[in-house]
Amino acid sequence: MTATDTTALPGYAPIPRRALGPALNEQGYYVGRVERNLYWVTDGTYQCAFLTTSDGVVLLDAPPTIGNNIQRAIDEIAAANGVTNKVEYLIYSHHHADHVGAASLFDRNVTRIGHEETRRLLLRDDDPARPPNDETFGDRRTLEIGGERIDLAWHGPNHSPDNIVIHLPDHDTLMLIDIVNPGWVPIYQSNLTEDIPGYIEAPANALAYAWKHFIGGHNGRLGTRDDVTLHQQYMADLAESARKAIESVDPTPYYERYGENVWGAVKGILDETARRTAAPVLEKYTGVLAAADVFTESVAFQVMQSIRLDLGYGSWIHP
Repeated sequence: MTATDTTALPGYAPIPRRALGPALNEQGYYVGRVERNLYWVTDGTYQCAFLTTSDGVVLLDAPPTIGNNIQRAIDEIAAANGVTNKVEYLIYSHHHADHVGAASLFDRNVTRIGHEETRRLLLRDDDPARPPNDETFGDRRTLEIGGERIDLAWHGPNHSPDNIVIHLPDHDTLMLIDIVNPGWVPIYQSNLTEDIPGYIEAPANALAYAWKHFIGGHNGRLGTRDDVTLHQQYMADLAESARKAIESVDPTPYYERYGENVWGAVKGILDETARRTAAPVLEKYTGVLAAADVFTESVAFQVMQSIRLDLGYGSWIHP
C-alpha cells in the first residue's frame, strides 16, 4: 500500500461545533437515552437505535461500522436498568448494507421487519450479512411490542426505493435514514440518492409527524425539527439556483470548442451548470452546515440533473 502525501490534500472550512456529537468511549461508541426506554448508538459516522421492552429489545437498523458495539451498548443499558438485553425484533429502515450490514450478528430467530421492497431487494442481493426481513408491509404498519407503539410508513421512493419512516410517537422520535444529516450537508449526490424528487419531498413528509428527536442515521448527534427545516431550505436553495443556472449557461461555445467530441462539450456544459448552481448556496451555507464546501457542488450536480430530466426544466423541442 502506497502512503498518501497528506500535504497535497485540500483544506476545508472549519466544522461548526454545533455539528459535532458527544465523545465516544474507549470501545469507539456512544450510547445515550433519546427518551424513556429508547436509546441511540453512534460511532460518530453512523447511527442506530434500540427500544427496551417487556418482550425484548427492538433494534432499529444495524450498521456494520458500529457492529458488535451495538450489543455492547444494549448490554450496558440493560445492566444499568435491570432489563433484558436480548434482541427479539430488528426493523430495517431500508436494504442498504451500510445501515443493516451487521444484521447477521443477531440470532436467526430474531423477527426481522421491513418494507416489502426491502425483502425483494435483500433476496436479490443475497448477502449473508443481511438476512431478508421475514415480515413485510406495503404503505403503513403499526407494531405493538411489549406495550410500545412503533409506526412504520412508506411514502414512496426517496434515498432508495424502500426507505421508510419509523415513528415512535410515545417517545417523540422520528427515524428517517439518509435524508437529513443533522448539522451537515448531504454527501455525494444527495447522500447517493436514487430518486431526487422523492428525496426533496421527504423532509416535508417527516415534518408532518409530531416528534421532537430525529435520528438521521449519520454523523455524531441527534437532530431536531430545526435541523430538518434547515436541510429542507438548503435543498430548496439548490433547486432554485439550478433553475437559474440552467437558464444562464449558453451551450454554443462548448460545441464550437470540442467539435466532434460531443461528450467533451456535454461535460463542459454540465460542469459549468453545476458550478453555477452550487456557488451561491456554498457561500450561504459555509459555516452554517458542516462540509458545505466539501460536497455542495456534487449535490448541486444531481439536483440540477433531476430538474432537467425528472421535471423537464429547460428542455426544448427542435423546431
